[in-house]
Amino acid sequence: MVLAIAIVARYTYRLTGAWRGTYVVTAAIALYFNCVVAVIQAFEKIPALHAMAPTQSEPPFLVAQCVVLAIFIWLTYLAAKRFHVVPVRSV
Repeated sequence: MVLAIAIVARYTYRLTGAWRGTYVVTAAIALYFNCVVAVIQAFEKIPALHAMAPTQSEPPFLVAQCVVLAIFIWLTYLAAKRFHVVPVRSV
């Protein structure tokens, strides 16, 4: 659903106006969900991580998820602040 909004912002509205920020935020949310799944799978499949949090409700797992969330909040803020579209000139 999040990627559908990003696609509409990119291809239908061509990142004009508020759709620019919408695109950045929705693309970052989609990437965040992928990274959350990667952390979950890492804690399931890597023996050292699985030993620290076998049920994924222990503090090491929660700390890892909070760190990923904090990084994505910071990077999304920076991306939304700095993202500028350069107009393409038709020949």
